[in-house]
Parts: sequence; structure tokens; C-alpha cells
Amino acid sequence: MTLPSTMTAIAISAPGGPEVLKPEQRPVPQPGPGEILIKVAAAGVNRPDVSQRLGKYPPPPGASDLPGLEVAGTVAAVGQGAGSYKVGDKVCALVHGGGYAEYVTVHETIALPVPAGLTMVEAAAIPETFFTVWTNVFDRGALQPGETLLVHGGSSGIGTTAIMLAKMWGAKVFVTAGSEEKCEACRKLGADVAINYRTEDFVAVVKEKTGGKGVNVILDMVAGPYVDRNFQAAAMNGRIVQIASQQGYKIQLDIRPISAKCLNYTGSTLRPRTVEQKAAIASSLEKHVWPHVASGRIRPVIDSTYKFVDVPQAHARMETSQHIGKIVLTLD
Repeated sequence: MTLPSTMTAIAISAPGGPEVLKPEQRPVPQPGPGEILIKVAAAGVNRPDVSQRLGKYPPPPGASDLPGLEVAGTVAAVGQGAGSYKVGDKVCALVHGGGYAEYVTVHETIALPVPAGLTMVEAAAIPETFFTVWTNVFDRGALQPGETLLVHGGSSGIGTTAIMLAKMWGAKVFVTAGSEEKCEACRKLGADVAINYRTEDFVAVVKEKTGGKGVNVILDMVAGPYVDRNFQAAAMNGRIVQIASQQGYKIQLDIRPISAKCLNYTGSTLRPRTVEQKAAIASSLEKHVWPHVASGRIRPVIDSTYKFVDVPQAHARMETSQHIGKIVLTLD
């Protein structure tokens, strides 16, 4: 395969609104040792992309300055020592940045084969959310079959993924969402209890539905006033996993429930992790989740797709918070 020397990429011309996302020409990256070059067919849009565009989430050292954390496409070249894939293979991958481009490199251990039956749009909607949910709900949160999980933002890409994976695992799922339409979408995905946070108190509903016990695991991207309320909603020996702070990260907090209930309050971010750490998550996903995706039991929820050149509209859609599931850019 003859590769072009340059490609179109979407760059952040300056911190600001969606209009600062501009197409420009960049050299096609070359795969290093152990890496593959992917010709991108579709790329997922995620909250960290919006934060980076706003100037609030600078790329970690060594990462591309281009936004984009997940892609699907075909292998266009392989670097020295890379042997897991060959040119032409269909893959999806969690990337360190640079996903908003016609080509991107990634270490082969963080790429996964596109499951049978999935479109490239569906495959591009998997990596960021599936990696995030797996490492936080199942590794850090240690969710067990038969336990209860509360997911805030249940209709988001993270939320819809968490519902499907937790139900696959045999857990009972509670979610919060901001409208009856979103709550109903969560129920259709398998959520056992969907709470409209605009009209209901999630702590009261959780206590009512669990006989006063509370939930075993909470996945929270809200923070702010939710932190104290999460402590109230958690069961004895509960695990609360913080993955974002959309309503603020500086709070006043009564920490007594941590000791009174023996709570584990933890959290993590995905992007700064090492290749080896991300590869371990990829391996777990391929073992535990990929068979369910290939069988059709689990399919990523797609809210909308946008052409590559229309990425400002995709970001505007995300910032409305009206989306249910994933927003994906298409390059084909």
C-alpha cells in the first residue's frame, strides 16, 4: 500500500468554542516499534475532546496535540516488531490523541479487532467508553454479579456502556438522567431503575428500592454536590469511583460516612496511563466482552454521526447534553 505524505486533520486553532476546530494538512505519522498505522474510517467524540478544545485538558507529554481518543479503521502499515495485525485488518483502538485525522498511530496492544457484525461507526464508539467503564467499574469498583451499581449520566456514552456491561455481568443497575426520554432509553438498555434527577432525589429512590441498604458501586462523573450524596446512597463496604467532575472538584465534605460505612472512595483517569496498563484493559475486554459484542448481545448506542468536516457541529451537539449514547465522526 502506497501511503500519502500528508493527511487532513482537525486541529484546535485556539482555545474556544466549536468553531476553533479547523481542518489542516499534517504529515502522515509513521508507526514506531510495536505500533500500527490506522487509516481512520470513523472517530468517536468524547467529553475530554471538548475539554481539550476549551483549553482545560492539555494533552499529556508525548501525546498528539490533535483531539480524538478513539478510532476504527484499517491497518495501513506496521512498525518494527509489530506482529498482531497485518495491513488491511479492521481494528478499533484507544489512541493517545490524534484521532481526528485520516491516519493515526497506536501501539498494537491497545488495538482490538473489529467484532464481527459491527460497522466502523459502531466500532469507533467502543474504545474510550468500554476501556473507561471496564477499568473503573470492574477493576477499581470490583462490581460482582448480584450487586447493585448506580451510574450517574446514564444516557451518556459512558452511561449506556456501563448499563450494558453491568447487566452482562449480572448486576442490578440504577441510573440517573435528566429527562424522562433519557430515563426510558436507559430502561430499554436494561437499567432496572432510572431516576430523573430533575424531579427525583436519587438518594431517596436508591434507599427505597434497596430496602434502605444503598448500592454497592457508584460510577460518578458529576462530583460537586453529588459527592456527599453518593456517600449517603452507598451501601456498607460500598465503592465510589470518580471519573470526572462536571459540577466542580472543590467541595466541602462530611467524611464521616467513609469510616461509618467502610467506604472505598477512589477514581482514575485513562489517558495518562502507560501502554502496558492500557494493554491489560484491552486484553480483559477481548476476553470478557468481545464475545458478547460479536454475538450481538452488546452493541454501542449511537446518538448521531457527522461528517469529518462537520466536527464543530458534533461538538456543539455534545455540549447541549441532549445526546443519548455516542457521537461519531465519519471519514469515509
